[in-house]
Amino acid sequence: MERRNFCKFCVLAGVSIPTLLKSEENYHSAKYFSKENNNIFCHLCPNECIIRPGKSGDCRVRVNKGGNLKTLAYGNPCAVNVDPVEKKPLYHFLPGTRAFSVATAGCNLNCLNCQNWEISQSSPDKTRNYNMPPDEVIAMAEKYQCQSIAYTYTEPVVFVEYMMDTAKLARKKNIKNLMISAGYIKEKPLIDLCKVIDAANIDLKGFDNELYKKLNSGILEPVLNTLKILKENHVHLEITNLLVPGWTDDMKMIRKMCKWLLKNGFENIPLHLSRFYPMYRLKNLPSTPIKVLQNACAIAKQEGLNNIFIGNVAEIDASNTVCPKCGEMLVKRKGYKVKFNNINNSHCPNCKAEIYGVWK
Repeated sequence: MERRNFCKFCVLAGVSIPTLLKSEENYHSAKYFSKENNNIFCHLCPNECIIRPGKSGDCRVRVNKGGNLKTLAYGNPCAVNVDPVEKKPLYHFLPGTRAFSVATAGCNLNCLNCQNWEISQSSPDKTRNYNMPPDEVIAMAEKYQCQSIAYTYTEPVVFVEYMMDTAKLARKKNIKNLMISAGYIKEKPLIDLCKVIDAANIDLKGFDNELYKKLNSGILEPVLNTLKILKENHVHLEITNLLVPGWTDDMKMIRKMCKWLLKNGFENIPLHLSRFYPMYRLKNLPSTPIKVLQNACAIAKQEGLNNIFIGNVAEIDASNTVCPKCGEMLVKRKGYKVKFNNINNSHCPNCKAEIYGVWK
């Protein structure tokens, strides 16, 4: 997941956004649950938490208040910023545009390598939050000329009600909606989200179920199902795979992942092979060697994937989009900046091959 210095927004915007009081006003009705007696059965994600009165789910966001499910994460983001869409990373969706990015505290996974653990592993009643209901998010996105709103930094699944209400308003203003997520969500809420989300980057954290349990406290199959559902519902999709030394940098596992992607029709979906930096509970590990990333990229190409990028590496030039058919340079990037975009109406100007993406 992308990393931000979260407290810079007010400097960037030149405005003062009041912080929220930690009060009863922060409770908002939540969706996707059933109840038996006073116990809540949450149906948002595969954790399937049974939430007893006065307690919260694993995400620290969804709470049982008087036998009803409430969310603490609505209209109170703890992280707000304007980013290039390339930072999400989304390389084939409106390149060179800006995304208004919001996140609340909380997450439904507990990754040992989390880059934003200060807020993802916290709850909204323990962070410094901004007062920003959905209509204010839209107003700020318009003010800063952002073509999209990104639900990002932490795990937007846990603030699904806030994301969904904001996305519905954004669509009325022709502002696109981006979900940057680990994809750990059940089918019903995901299908509902597909009606209002325009693009998603899903963090496929590995390709082994036991590894998912140990590294991320989750399981693999629901994430693969998320990828299929997004694709079937025509949401623009990109995938990130972080190569953590000793955990997810096994070339046999990477080849297995690429074979699955090809077999299931993801050959044109951009795959971002991302470099790990020591963080959170894995500070003892080294950064991913560049050669390991290059080897993974070579495997992805061998297996027939067409749009492969290496991320979080400034030392090599591996972020450009080239035509998979003729090799023509289509989009040249330097860091998160687009130097030129040579794609003509979703096609390569040289060989006329169709290039997967949303280009304008």
